[in-house]
Amino acid sequence: MRFAALRSVSVLSLSLAAPAVFAAGSAAPTGAALAYPATQRGEVVDDYFGRKVADPYRWLEELESPATAQWVTDQNAVTQRYLAQLPEREAIRKRLTALWDYQRTGVPTSEAGMLWFDQNSGLQRQAPVYRQDGLHGKPSLVIDPNQLSPDGSVAMAAWSPSPDGRWLAYTQAAGGSDVQDIYVRDLTTGKDLSAVVRHVKFSGISWTKDSRGFFYQRFRGTESAADFAAANEFHQTWYHPLETGADRLIFERPQNGKESSGASLSDNGRWLFLSSSSGTTNNRLWYMDLVDPLAPNLSATPVVIAAEEDAVHMPIGVSGDTLYLYTTAQAPKGRVVAIRLGAGSATPWRTVVPEGKDSIAEDGVVLLRDRLVVSYLVDVQSRVRLFDLSGKSRGEIALPEPGSVTGVRGRDNGDEVYLAFTSFLRPLTVYRYDLKRAALEPFYAPKPPFDASRYETRALFYRSKDGTRVPLFVTLPKGARLDGSHRTLLYGYGGFNISNVPRFSSAVAGWLELGGIYAVANLRGGGEYGEQWHRAGTRERKQNVFDDFIAAGEYLVQQRYTVPARLAIHGRSNGGLLVGATMLQRPDLFGAALPAVGVLDMMRFQRFSAGPYWVDDYGSSDDPQGAKYLLAYSPLHNLKAGTCYPATLITTADRDDRVVPSHSFKFAAALQAAQACSNPALIRIEVAGSHGYRPTDRVIAEVADQWAFLLHSLH
Repeated sequence: MRFAALRSVSVLSLSLAAPAVFAAGSAAPTGAALAYPATQRGEVVDDYFGRKVADPYRWLEELESPATAQWVTDQNAVTQRYLAQLPEREAIRKRLTALWDYQRTGVPTSEAGMLWFDQNSGLQRQAPVYRQDGLHGKPSLVIDPNQLSPDGSVAMAAWSPSPDGRWLAYTQAAGGSDVQDIYVRDLTTGKDLSAVVRHVKFSGISWTKDSRGFFYQRFRGTESAADFAAANEFHQTWYHPLETGADRLIFERPQNGKESSGASLSDNGRWLFLSSSSGTTNNRLWYMDLVDPLAPNLSATPVVIAAEEDAVHMPIGVSGDTLYLYTTAQAPKGRVVAIRLGAGSATPWRTVVPEGKDSIAEDGVVLLRDRLVVSYLVDVQSRVRLFDLSGKSRGEIALPEPGSVTGVRGRDNGDEVYLAFTSFLRPLTVYRYDLKRAALEPFYAPKPPFDASRYETRALFYRSKDGTRVPLFVTLPKGARLDGSHRTLLYGYGGFNISNVPRFSSAVAGWLELGGIYAVANLRGGGEYGEQWHRAGTRERKQNVFDDFIAAGEYLVQQRYTVPARLAIHGRSNGGLLVGATMLQRPDLFGAALPAVGVLDMMRFQRFSAGPYWVDDYGSSDDPQGAKYLLAYSPLHNLKAGTCYPATLITTADRDDRVVPSHSFKFAAALQAAQACSNPALIRIEVAGSHGYRPTDRVIAEVADQWAFLLHSLH
């Protein structure tokens, strides 16, 4: 049981070093300053509680205007001319293509007695969905999203099989947009039904047990129009019946139009759990007793489980009439409680697994018959422990090596759990764990064309500016001399309670093969050590995150892994904000910066798309105090003319409707105007792309451009 997430997406990136394995190509760009397209400056000035703040590039927020389209074309032309001269670019792209070319399998879900999973053969633009009978059954193709569009521009963002296995509900998203349409395919005929649920956003798909319909979410008024600028309020849960197509409103919060909605069903189909949240972390929770799973009572009155949005409340599973719930209420590092359902109210909570010194992963707890499988983070490395339903410890699942569990799935009445395990040097591998046999078995073990034995990962700690102990993972070639000679890429995120755990990336593998070092700092603002760690990097405390990242860079230099001229920083989304802020605060510490799909205008982020949900983490310029601390670090507003900033390649997509591309557009224009040296300030704008989606070939092309840029920039 999982609710649709409303979090910023964090995508792992990679780093690079000496290109001895690549043949020389055309001459690299000279040190002369680039000639950027002229960007018109407007006269817009905002008043934030008496403080006047200019916004000369406001016109770039008009994403559909001819002037903005021409600006995008002109900027891409300059960037592509620069990148085309980099001699290593094509060789990097070819090697990355080879590194990506291995079979990758997702964590399966069990439905209708079958296992359902997505699997990419290697270079497919998207992963097709298969089903098979048991661990060793023969897979059969369910749906191939690569057939949705010839160039992969239409993404299949979500899919869900019906309990009887006849239907597959799946979404289509143009350019990977957050705005999606839900289709239903009849798996007996292979054809889609004519009825389509249009214009959903931030939606899950939860089938009723009778397989006659499903619950989903959309904003009020968007069933007939996808104008989310005008209708991005009142997120509602609906029910779509296959037979009539007359969708029914199930749940909304009319008293607060800024809250999101979510829904999930218990495995037995009786209990519907409803969630609302005004941010991306905490939520309120209700349940509905549908009584008969095969004839569900959709008119049942929701019963409160958690009335206040003061903690995370995530249903785990139901045994009889007892709900097992993950919560951070009175437990910042998480605990598991039991609640009796029925009789029109929820009983007092009984703690089953109490809060401990290690954080419980909120998406890492599963109920299996009479066992709870609980995934913990111990200094950002996973441990999976077993408990019975009274809370007594029943041992631990031995993992292959230090690393992270990124997905755990099982059923309330099952005896097996599937989990995904990965590390910086081990590709994501799905394992089956049978409670009866107490053994891990791989499920389609990957075989990447990468020799991980040549490298090692060091789990380190350093001190931030205020003395806080911060974890740092450094992956590097075995035997590398710490003499400051290595090109090093430092990655960070630090926000929204998201834990930046070890994971494998083909992009990082390519960087390592080039002799580079890859470092990941686990900054405050994330969830690595529970809610207190998260809150220490939010709102007026956000500077802690930047201080942590800067201190990580200083540590890498002090320990002689690298020198500032060979140190690059990278982050996506909230991590793009991280990169933008730190490259401005310490331009002397970094040789290059890769801010990707970043939140870079902190005075106006809440006015676009998903921005209102981020106020819980960031605060808002609509508040006097918020305006003060946001303005103090907002990347767009803290560029200083006459400063030599690191070589910068900004990446975004013209159809990103999560972090709208005007953030990157305005920052690029301002950076180009402020740059006082020959270091490039470029922006690469993906056409018909979105925040978190690119077809595989375009992902490889973008990474190749970033690594080629770093090779030239990190002297």
